[in-house]
Amino acid sequence: MVPKKNPLNLNALQLKTLTLLQELARLPDYSRPGEEPDSVVITSLPHPHGDHFHLGDALVASRDASGLRNPAVWAALERKGLIRSLPDCAMLTPLGVGYDTGLHDAILHVGGGH
Repeated sequence: MVPKKNPLNLNALQLKTLTLLQELARLPDYSRPGEEPDSVVITSLPHPHGDHFHLGDALVASRDASGLRNPAVWAALERKGLIRSLPDCAMLTPLGVGYDTGLHDAILHVGGGH
């Protein structure tokens, strides 16, 4: 049987937010390894300038990142075991690191000379 896409039934905002947290986890300016195996601590969030911001080589529209500073979205991701809140940061759990959101290429735009 084919595995179910989005088995935790995340909504669109939760999927976008998790996608961005996964990308932040790949960038040492925004993250560090967690104490648990295969976890990553997100130490800071990007600040948009205008209608976009940069994550490494990728350009992200601010409209796709509205969940990054939304406590309700973070609470939902935590309830589903994808992140764990820590003082002043969050840990992306192994489940969160590996969850396939299917949105990476849709919201992280690489190239284009920005």
